[in-house]
Amino acid sequence: MVMPMAEDPKKSMFPYSSTYDYEAFAKSCKSSYGIQPRRHWITTLYGGHDIKRVLKNFASNIIFFNGLRDPWSGGGVLEDINESVVAIVAKEGAHHVDFRFATKEDPQWLKDVRTREISIIKMWIQQYYKDLQNS
Repeated sequence: MVMPMAEDPKKSMFPYSSTYDYEAFAKSCKSSYGIQPRRHWITTLYGGHDIKRVLKNFASNIIFFNGLRDPWSGGGVLEDINESVVAIVAKEGAHHVDFRFATKEDPQWLKDVRTREISIIKMWIQQYYKDLQNS
């Protein structure tokens, strides 16, 4: 997988800044690991150029939780795709906060997110067994 990373020398807080150079990256991969990186593999495999279309046509029973305090949330699924590909967005949330162990200090919004996730998953399981009985 190719994941371009570089820093802007004028904006970076890190002492070393560089620009991304695919050719140097590919040469380093070949030298270090004996492989040539596949530049477009991730989008070819997962259809990343139009992820909403891919999810709509090929996905089901997925909950995308995005906390807007998570810097990765901008690349996340922030709206429902259909009835079974659901987005839950929490302004206060952070990366994977809904997966962490519940504590008595958890804020109400987080308790509500977990309750909703459990409710959605229960609904999917109930529908599965209903469909199984009717087949």
